[in-house]
Amino acid sequence: MELNKYIEHTLLKQDATKAEIIKLLDEAREYGFLGVCVNPVNVKFAHQYLKDTNIKVVTVIGFPLGQTTKEAKVLETIDAVKNGADEIDMVLNAGKLKDGDYDYIVDEIYDIKTACQGKILKVILETDLLSKDEIKTACELCIKGGADLVKTSTGFVKNGVGAKADDVKLMYETVHSAGLQVKASGGIRDKEAALAMIQAGATRLGTSSGVKICQG
Repeated sequence: MELNKYIEHTLLKQDATKAEIIKLLDEAREYGFLGVCVNPVNVKFAHQYLKDTNIKVVTVIGFPLGQTTKEAKVLETIDAVKNGADEIDMVLNAGKLKDGDYDYIVDEIYDIKTACQGKILKVILETDLLSKDEIKTACELCIKGGADLVKTSTGFVKNGVGAKADDVKLMYETVHSAGLQVKASGGIRDKEAALAMIQAGATRLGTSSGVKICQG
């Protein structure tokens, strides 16, 4: 199995330096990763740096809390696409989900997908904060809103586990028939964990440990 083709090599920490971003991009080239995932401020640089490759530039919107307004997330998305983002990972508003304000969530996903201008949209559910029923409901709302993938986690929840195989399996079973895919992200630090996520149904892996995983 070519694990590198599942991996979005990720660096989202708030104090990431330009040198660290360059290291990430160079590793993505060396290992042939599917993509890199960086904060919006680094999208333009990453796009230029990788322009002679097929490596996708992925960025995050409303990150990590998902609590900015719908309008702010749309503007972030428009800016990211303009700067060269190939894919958008938006953070779901978990508070609205728990309130049962499902129309808000569907409308937000739809508006952000429209702002993607044909680019891939993933929705981060933050599964550490949700019950199994809430995960399933969130996936169903992502289908209605027109998302392309559902994603487990930001990796920023204090004391959070991140991606869990049983959550990935539930997400896959909920969205697969509608044509959506699953990205597992958060806490995937070795080959064993990566394979478990793929076996559960993930077609993408968001991890900062891509080099370690590929080295086995």
